[in-house]
This record gives sequence, C-alpha cells and structure tokens, in this order.
Amino acid sequence: MQCANMLLRKIVRSSVLPFAAQHVMKKDLFPLSRTLSLSLCLKQDKSCEASEKLDLDEWKKVMKSSLQEEVSETVLEPRELSGLAAARETLEMWRLAGRAVPENISEEQLKTFMECPSKSAKKKYLKYLHLKELHKKIAKRKRDEKREGRLEAQDQASNTDETKKSSFICLWSSTMDKAYSWRAAQSMIFGQPLVFDMSYEKEMSLREVTNTVRQIVMSESSNRRSVDPFHIHFCNFKDDSLYHREFIKHYREAWGKLLITVTDQCYTEIFPKDKLIYLTADSPKVMKTFDHDKIYIVGSMVDKSIKTGVSLARAKRLGLETAALPLDKYLLWSSGAKNLTLDQMMHILLTLKDTADWEKALEFVPKRKCCGFVNKPVTELKKTLDLINTLKLGKAREKVEKKFAKKHPREYKIK
Repeated sequence: MQCANMLLRKIVRSSVLPFAAQHVMKKDLFPLSRTLSLSLCLKQDKSCEASEKLDLDEWKKVMKSSLQEEVSETVLEPRELSGLAAARETLEMWRLAGRAVPENISEEQLKTFMECPSKSAKKKYLKYLHLKELHKKIAKRKRDEKREGRLEAQDQASNTDETKKSSFICLWSSTMDKAYSWRAAQSMIFGQPLVFDMSYEKEMSLREVTNTVRQIVMSESSNRRSVDPFHIHFCNFKDDSLYHREFIKHYREAWGKLLITVTDQCYTEIFPKDKLIYLTADSPKVMKTFDHDKIYIVGSMVDKSIKTGVSLARAKRLGLETAALPLDKYLLWSSGAKNLTLDQMMHILLTLKDTADWEKALEFVPKRKCCGFVNKPVTELKKTLDLINTLKLGKAREKVEKKFAKKHPREYKIK
C-alpha cells in the first residue's frame, strides 16, 4: 500500500501538477487527487488509517503553497494597477472640487503622490506639480509668440528690398569675422598684454562665478572687435574649476579655439614685476595716464560679494604696483560703490588705449552711479558739498535740542 501511494504521488507530480499550474486550477486539482488516492485505497483495503488522512492534508498544504508562489508573481501587477487607478480617481475628485491638480501626471509622480505621508503633503506635492505645469505652458506660449513674431518679420522682409541685400550681409559678416580673428591673432604676437587674475574662485559662490564669467565673455568679445585689441591672459587658471566649467558652457566647442593665453601660472612668473600694475578700486594711488609699456591686471571677481581690500592685499603680498581709476577727478559720484564690472573696465581701457581721453573712456560708467562730468575744480565742489552737509546737520541739531528742551527742561537749563 505504501508503494502504491508513492507511485501515485509521482504520477500526480509529473502529470497533474504542471497542467494545474499552467491553467491555475487550484479548486479542481485537490478533489481529483483525493478521489484517486481513496479509490486506490478501497481496492486494496477498504479501511484507511488516520495517519494516511493526515498525510493527505499535509500534502495538500504543500501543494497549495507551491502554487501560490507561482501565482503570486502574476497577481502583484494588478494590485499595483488598482492602487494607481485609485490614486487617479482621487485626483479627478480633487480636480472637480477645484483644487490645484496637474492635468497630466506620470506613473512615477503618482507613486510619489501615494508615498506622501499625510494629506497636506499630498496637497503640497500636487500644487508643486500644478505650478510647474503652468510655468511650462507659459514658457511654451512665449516661445510660440516669439516664433510667430520672427516668421512675420521674415515675411515682411521678404516683400522688401532687404532680401536682396541678405547675401551681401552674410558675406560682410563672414569677412568681418575673419578680420577680427586676424587682429586677435596679431595681438597675440605684437599686442599689449592684459591679465585677468583667476584666483578668486574660493571667495565667491557659484552664482557669482557665473556672473564673473559672463562679464569676461563680454570683455573678450569687445576686445576682439576693437581696432587694436589686447593680448588677453588668463593667469592662475585651473582645469576643471568653476571658471573652466562656466567657460565651457558659454563657448562650448569654441573654447579651444579662442585666441587668448590660458595658463595656471601666476603673472609674476611670466612678466617682470616692474611692468605689472594691479587695477583695484581700493588703491590709494590714482591712475593719471594710460601707459602702453605697462601690463595691467584685473581681478576676475564680482566686487559686491568681496570685502574691500582683497585685491589690494593680494597685490601688496606679491609686491606689485597698484592704481585706481580717477573717478572722483572726472565724475560727480552720486551713489553706489566705486566698483565697475569687468566689461566696463575693458571698454574704458580700450578707449584709453586708442584715444587717451578720460572723458570718452569714462562714458562707459553707468549713468545711475554718477551725475555727470566735473566742470569746476574738485576743491570748490568739495567745499560746497561740505557746506550743504553742515547746514543739514545744523538744522537737525537744532531740532534735536528743541525736543530735548521740551522733554527735560530742567536738565537743559543746567547745561
């Protein structure tokens, strides 16, 4: 009888169970196996022991667990899908209720929405997605409007005589580009050097470095278009630095083709010290004339974030001569710090190099910082300003004394 049971188990495992696993026949499999075992028992012996019944129950549990493991793999995906469907229904309900819900949402965003710990967190996440979608729509609308404006401008230009000149304009721009490149190449051999000190990266944040690089890019383009350009040197420049990454973002493939000198050496190692002049607004020495034999150094930094005297201290440590632009001598300064951007410095130096005229050069100073050029001597202007300040202080002092006398009449009389 035991041999027959073993044979029956082998037959069921080899034939019946694979068929049941394919067709997921959990309900019909176990009654069939039990009838087979019972019929075999009745043929041999009509009475079955209680131990054999217990063996059948255990065998049923084992077979159920094996089938459940196989079927669970196919059941997981519908559960996840049902959870996503429920999340979508809640989103639709919130949208009908008038809450800030995005129109289009992906499955990953739905999963993150379901993982939010509280209802307020879910609302905040949906509001964030809604605002993000709105910003994208506004940006797309602006792009479409610009595109339509360009197309309209092109259509209008096609009806005029400007289209006849387009080939000439393209030819002129290409020839001028070649001429600018030729001048920049000549300046690398015969031009006056101009140094940008790139050693202030640690003193600035990423945003300030980005602004600095943008100003240097504008300075390089204005220098390239000038009649007599400088030979630009980027000294103390390190590879894979913040400066380097920002320059690659701006220039891309043209970074390796720029007609400038980039080196990690200090300018004191390349040029003699007696020819170097560090331009800084904190210098006590004022620049009177532009010297074509000197090599001027400009600090590559945003002055708003730097403490006063950083570039001056660096120049003193290196034992270099310093100079400041004569802003007080030629301009009536109204407000703001006497620090200029790098592109403004480049325009001023190029104008001084070509004309040696301070009034023309200082026209590049922003109008919001100065009231105009000085017509009278500086001493007379200082006297008038001091007189105005004393009058203001005198009136204010009288008011303060009157208020004090009203509040403390006894003390004021004693004094």
